[in-house]
Amino acid sequence: MKLFHALLALAVGAMFAVVPARAVDLSIVSGDTGNGIKVLREILDQYEKKSGNKVNIVVMPPSTTDQFGQYKLWLAAGNTDIDVYQTDVIWAPQLASQLVDLTAATKDIVAKHFPSIIQSQTVDGKLVAMPIFTDAPALYYRKDLLDKYGAKVPTTWKELADTAKLVMDKERAAGNKDMWGLVFQGNAYEGLTCDALEWVMSNGGGQIIEPDGTVSINNAKAAAALDMVKGWIGTIAPPGVLAYQEEESRGVWQTGNAVFMRNWPYAYALGNGADAPIKGKFDVAPLPAGEGARPVATLGGWNLAVSKYSKNPDAAIDMVKFIASPEMQKYRTLRTSNLPTIQALYDDADIAREQPIIPRWKEVFLNAAPRPSAAVKIKYNEASSQFWTAVHKTLSGEGSAADNLADLEVTLTKLKGSGW
Repeated sequence: MKLFHALLALAVGAMFAVVPARAVDLSIVSGDTGNGIKVLREILDQYEKKSGNKVNIVVMPPSTTDQFGQYKLWLAAGNTDIDVYQTDVIWAPQLASQLVDLTAATKDIVAKHFPSIIQSQTVDGKLVAMPIFTDAPALYYRKDLLDKYGAKVPTTWKELADTAKLVMDKERAAGNKDMWGLVFQGNAYEGLTCDALEWVMSNGGGQIIEPDGTVSINNAKAAAALDMVKGWIGTIAPPGVLAYQEEESRGVWQTGNAVFMRNWPYAYALGNGADAPIKGKFDVAPLPAGEGARPVATLGGWNLAVSKYSKNPDAAIDMVKFIASPEMQKYRTLRTSNLPTIQALYDDADIAREQPIIPRWKEVFLNAAPRPSAAVKIKYNEASSQFWTAVHKTLSGEGSAADNLADLEVTLTKLKGSGW
């Protein structure tokens, strides 16, 4: 009888051993574009099945500027309701003091990721966020329309403007009155910093603030680049582009009403969706450059960070590792065309077959230029805000590029003070 009870106890213990000792409720906050939230939910459903935990998504607006502002408020208040934050690549230095150090918990997996991305999320020797996908924009173009009118894929901004106008005018003459030559992100937010950095750098105007902390934006080449773009507004780009973020740009493009679009990889899978009017009619290329300069694509990317105020940090870390795993990065890439941060996935046969653009986009990503967040550290958000404001004013016709950049230099120099 004693033996029977002992075996029964052992069997019951074994049965409960396969179930987590204590299931917990977790919350992850995320903003995203396209179908990003939908795919995150699908990934979390798999995590819930595996772990027994339950995860709620707190959905944020797609604007990274709005997201960052709310994150700062929550973290400053010591909010315990949010366990995991989805963070932009530029936020690590600004939020690091309120995030859990993931170094020890991830030491067995970090070597699978691009070292530069891991380094970008490491502050004072501590890994504060785990990468889940990286980002670099490209030039989307309607290959069917370029072929129709015998035009080539542009490699310079002048060629882009000339080709955009040529195709736009001919399409409008043929009856498509809604056709525009180019759409991009012109709203006054972080996305405009990304676009404008590309215009300025690819015309030899520097990085806004150089890696050594020097404020370099007030120069003739930077001003000329902004004047160039100002000339696009209302001619090849719709006047409303000054209010466009990523999704507004994609909306015009995906309905077939733009020849070119500057956007991130996520728009590729959506543009080839079953119900997309442009499915099979477009391709992507590196962004153009100024005469005699090289193309520039702003480095983006998203990561997961655990709040130091989480009531369940161990479970939160487990969830982060699951989402960042090779299996889930592959799942996300197949569903969204987001760029993985795990090097081996660029040679994955399934990805190459289902999302053939991914292997080609690796070169764009590896040559991408970072925003000056490393140089500016905790003052980056304010510096970027001042930059995109000056750019938006210029594009809107509020002062000349030269005057606005001169004022910006004064503002950034004051913000720098004795040092960043």
